[in-house]
Amino acid sequence: MELRVLRYFLAVAREENITRAAAVLHLTQPTLSRQLMQLEEELGVTLFHRSRYRIVLTDEGMLLRRRAQELVELADKTVREFSAPQTELVGEIAIGAGETRSMSFLSRAIVTFRERYPGVVFRIFSANADDVKERLDMGLLDMGLLTEPVDVGQYAFCRMAEKDRWGVLVRADSPLAALGAVTPQDLEAVPLLISGRESVQRELSGWFGERWDKLQIAATFNLVLNAANMVRCGVGTALSFDLNMAFDDLRFLPLSPKVETGTVLVWKKDQMLTPAAQAFHRHLKNV
Repeated sequence: MELRVLRYFLAVAREENITRAAAVLHLTQPTLSRQLMQLEEELGVTLFHRSRYRIVLTDEGMLLRRRAQELVELADKTVREFSAPQTELVGEIAIGAGETRSMSFLSRAIVTFRERYPGVVFRIFSANADDVKERLDMGLLDMGLLTEPVDVGQYAFCRMAEKDRWGVLVRADSPLAALGAVTPQDLEAVPLLISGRESVQRELSGWFGERWDKLQIAATFNLVLNAANMVRCGVGTALSFDLNMAFDDLRFLPLSPKVETGTVLVWKKDQMLTPAAQAFHRHLKNV
């Protein structure tokens, strides 16, 4: 399986049309069709449902798209690392980060680092801790900013000083908005939006206690901006961190008793870091 063919496959999956994909790739349509059929023969699966005007990925095709994106991204990242000039510190640092107030510390560190090394570009991947760990393990990220609870046994890490406080996002016209803080009893009869991470749900279940099994879970989420939109549209009340984000029509109320979560910056113990990433590690120790 060649990277070139995987790029062809990804173009077809994106365009959902052989003719358009061939034009984008500067190939003839018969050549592209032949490459796709050879790929299907090599894998022993059908990758597309074909019709006259459109092609759609099969389940096997969707799995290959995910794997192909990972492989192509890793190959491109490797090429960029080896293409960097050796006379000055340049290159790319890829960091995965959850939604946490510790991102402000990281942002300030990026500012002061780039004042010294303007040729270094940072690529930020926003996701929850589980997704960031997956990309770290595949070598797609140099480091990750993870919110706890998270298993860091296989990583080197440093703990961030600031903690994130849990609370709820509610509409400004909600009866809860008049409260200074919310208790488990206040949320028992309210449709809730919660993190999709099982480890986070276990942590929150300890705060709710016996009321956990009685909660009305309306939806799960992994990014708070989408959760805020659902709150705004009346889907429910979102359990989230206080990220110091201003919403004119929403209110953040802390949990009572207080619940706080720590954050760690991690990187793989056995991963050879690029010169740029090594320099950024040293810089973080002095920020």
